[in-house]
Amino acid sequence: MIEMGNLKEALNFICSFDFWRMALFWNIALLFSYFQLLKRRIFGSKSSSSSSSNHSWNSSHRPICVITGATSGLGKATAFALSRKGFYVVLVGRSSHLLSKTLKEIKKQNEDAQLKAFEVDMSSFQSVLKFRNSLEQWLLESGLHSSIQLLMNNAGILATSSRPTVEGFDRMIATNYIGAFSLTKLLLPFLKNSPVPSRVVNVTSFTHRSAFAARFDKDSVTGMYSSGSKQYPCARIYEYSKLCLLLFSYELHRQLRLTDDSHHVSVVAVDPGAVKTNIMHELPSYIQIIAFYGLKIFRLMQSSEDAAELIIDAALAPPEVSDKYFFGGNGRTIESSGISRDPKLAKELWDTSCLIFNRLQQTHT
Repeated sequence: MIEMGNLKEALNFICSFDFWRMALFWNIALLFSYFQLLKRRIFGSKSSSSSSSNHSWNSSHRPICVITGATSGLGKATAFALSRKGFYVVLVGRSSHLLSKTLKEIKKQNEDAQLKAFEVDMSSFQSVLKFRNSLEQWLLESGLHSSIQLLMNNAGILATSSRPTVEGFDRMIATNYIGAFSLTKLLLPFLKNSPVPSRVVNVTSFTHRSAFAARFDKDSVTGMYSSGSKQYPCARIYEYSKLCLLLFSYELHRQLRLTDDSHHVSVVAVDPGAVKTNIMHELPSYIQIIAFYGLKIFRLMQSSEDAAELIIDAALAPPEVSDKYFFGGNGRTIESSGISRDPKLAKELWDTSCLIFNRLQQTHT
């Protein structure tokens, strides 16, 4: 009975627009990204790669990295890798149990790892704000410099049903974009206060290429426009959230260049490609199996550990590297979609996001 129920659920999903959007548009977007890599390789673009460096972080204290979504998949693998590279890793996750488990697993592999965990719901502004205050207090009490060197906005979900947040926002957009925007704004003073160049790394996705048109008014950015939809457009909202994260990356770079002549804080976006994580766990199990094995056959599916190396390539690229879209590993970069590089749309999103952020801050302070 359970198997029949799962099969029926899978068949219903296959008949939905979201399935075909994922199956066609997302795979085409992924292949197009690899095509760009191939084209750059053939024509030998000199600006297509950035060699990794120590990023000038050989200071008297361990560089501090904040990683959201650090208890599973890509975030967890990145936390393992950065702890081995000598970073003081601050793990941010929704589950205290999983945070504790991740801490023990990292310590088991690396006794010298320096770790700190905070339970944070990235879809809740109040939770993000509380984390910012707790982080400041922890840095002060620990005798650490009041700064961070890396902020990795990695947390993300693929929801299949509408679940509004306390603020009334769509939970997927709130987690994937609004939470990342808010956390970055709140932690910018710590990044700017770093004694060495610091960096924001936004983990985005090739699925942003499937967002062909977009509005960036308050209702769109918060996902309120979809609350009355008969069927929750999960694929479209996921693409949109990743597009927003990418537009935000480019606009944050521009804003920092206007206010930071020393170019102290850099911003990069990184697309790890198709990664075997649990992000698709809300989809019918049959669909997950088909997706994973299909991509694996064509050698497009990566492990979390391999994909984490791509993220570290972006994080440890030279300090002067900013405003880039990393894809394919080995420090290689490609062009994101045309709409994601539109400065007018980026500014529109920035203004709307700042308005939302300011209102949330006024409500919770």
